[in-house]
Amino acid sequence: MKTLLNALVVLSVGAPHYACAQYPTRPIRSIMTVAGGADVVARLVAQGLTEALGQPVVVEAQAGAGGAIGAETVARAAPDGHTIMLASASTVVMNRFLSKSARLDPIRDFTPITKAFETVALVVTSPSLPVDSVQELIEYARRNPGKLSFGTSGVGTTHHLSGEAIRLLTGIDWIHVPYKGGPPVLTDLLSGQIQVGFSILATAAPFVSSGKIRVLAVNGAKRFHVIPDVPTVSEQLPGYEAPSTWGGYFGPAGMPRPVAKRLHDEIVKVLNRPGVRSKAGDIGFVIDTSTPEELTETIRRDIAYTGRIVKAVGIRPE
Repeated sequence: MKTLLNALVVLSVGAPHYACAQYPTRPIRSIMTVAGGADVVARLVAQGLTEALGQPVVVEAQAGAGGAIGAETVARAAPDGHTIMLASASTVVMNRFLSKSARLDPIRDFTPITKAFETVALVVTSPSLPVDSVQELIEYARRNPGKLSFGTSGVGTTHHLSGEAIRLLTGIDWIHVPYKGGPPVLTDLLSGQIQVGFSILATAAPFVSSGKIRVLAVNGAKRFHVIPDVPTVSEQLPGYEAPSTWGGYFGPAGMPRPVAKRLHDEIVKVLNRPGVRSKAGDIGFVIDTSTPEELTETIRRDIAYTGRIVKAVGIRPE
């Protein structure tokens, strides 16, 4: 009996290590809660992971409700590494400030794997608006209080927070017009329904290249090499801090460390392939990987930043 008990103890202690050594044992679901061109990155990573892990990695788009539906799917999944998620800062951090029914905690309910990219965001206008820079836009808004409207992909998104941060910093009076996604912002900008838009480069690029919209600034920490002459908002507006525009990979909470580490190492290898970096960069997704600990710290900073803006503006969860 004692020999049998000892054997059972050894088996129970060794079981997780055995499972990790065998990982993966079936196809992996890669839930994508990010819209607007990120599917290119998700599919490139899925292809690389399939080659590295020997199991199919299937990308599933679940970007509805600001990514909350996909995030719920991942949070409820078994933490065995067979369900992962590519999510944005909006999905992971900002949804908790916007929805009364939001139940997910970005620190408690997920296992961070790696940051994947930074999205190139832009401040754009119609060529008919007589401004060529953020400074001129602010001066125009001051001369025309309440007559400028800025469109974003929704309440509480990084784009919305950007517009509100500019308003808080400068005191301008402009009107937020939220849309369900990025493309309608540009549609109404072109038709003259709004005067300013916040957009990602992947969505705006065709209209920029055709001259139908004008780029005033890159809404990020640094300029983008594809449009090196376009300054950032913070270069033109001292004291401005752009919200995070990252996307990153996560698993459910409680993933075994060896599984999470293998996913991290393989995803980072794929993302840093020159071909992947080039294809992602061409559409405005700058590859930027991290350790899980660095991603957690980024999330903590973003929670603090978002909380400050939401409180100052008075955004209430619905």
